[in-house]
Amino acid sequence: MKKSDFYYDLPSELIAQTPIYPRDASRMLVLSKDTGEVAHRHFFDLPEYLRPGDCLVLNDTRVLPARIFGTAEDTGAVVEFVLLKQKDMLTWETLAGPGKKAKIGRRFIFSNKLSAAVDDVLPDGNRIITFKCEGEFFSVLDEVGQMPLPPYIKEKLKDKERYQTVYSRELGSAAAPTAGLHFTSEMLEEIKSSGVKIAYVTLHVGLGTFRPVKADDITEHHMHSEHYTVSAKTADIINETKKSGGRVICVGTTSCRTVESVMRKYGEMRECTDDTDIFIYPGYEFKCMDALITNFHLPESTLIMLVSAFAGYDNTMNAYKIAVREKYRFFSFGDAMFIY
Repeated sequence: MKKSDFYYDLPSELIAQTPIYPRDASRMLVLSKDTGEVAHRHFFDLPEYLRPGDCLVLNDTRVLPARIFGTAEDTGAVVEFVLLKQKDMLTWETLAGPGKKAKIGRRFIFSNKLSAAVDDVLPDGNRIITFKCEGEFFSVLDEVGQMPLPPYIKEKLKDKERYQTVYSRELGSAAAPTAGLHFTSEMLEEIKSSGVKIAYVTLHVGLGTFRPVKADDITEHHMHSEHYTVSAKTADIINETKKSGGRVICVGTTSCRTVESVMRKYGEMRECTDDTDIFIYPGYEFKCMDALITNFHLPESTLIMLVSAFAGYDNTMNAYKIAVREKYRFFSFGDAMFIY
């Protein structure tokens, strides 16, 4: 298939710029992958679609306030750094812009508690920097850092927690697993009390999730790698769900990529920590996921390709056409889909 097969026309005014309040008040397009039938609901209606014995798989990663602005000690130039990957306690791989001002050896001041020096420039232009910090690093980062919001969001986020899920706990993502932003603590309690199991995985979302597909033939696209962890408890819950005939319902493409990566490698869920660069597009046979909760994704992105693989290409593109016509809100702070 070609990248252009996954294009759809999206008016810019449908790109959500701010989170909706309360979280579960977003709209939810419900899509049957078997019939293509579409229903228009709200996210707070989700419990109606869940059954005792089902299992919701949530990604409990927590977003780093990874966007920081430093002033060069020698020139006064201001450079934006986005933390991508922790190499050791205080050394990180980062994006830097403008990169030409982040030369090897240059020191940057972020606050009276935080500074850093550029150690190396990687072949792709990313910088390796090492921090000096007075105090606990992540506490200081929380004071000076901003959320690394996607480039299509122009509005400033007033409350950092609105770009975190209510169940986030494992710090390490460069972007939020946005399908989970719709849940409230109260809704999760209601779901649990109805006999639906909750299982947590951790996949730290990389900024590669926003990188466009450049190859016209999608099979030539190489996915970025992301780190994931599955606990023994989660593996047991998912295996038992499959064994007893319940549905494994992934909340977000990150949860989907995690469970499918493990099942592809081991043939069952098991406790593990690994990296995955799994690329799911039409023709893929799902080994674990039975239903998906997700947001609306960018045209020609790997994420709309994953959705098309699960719901069917025609069903997906038709649902997106309907969502545009019905003026759903799109992307990270937008509305949801429930695909079953």
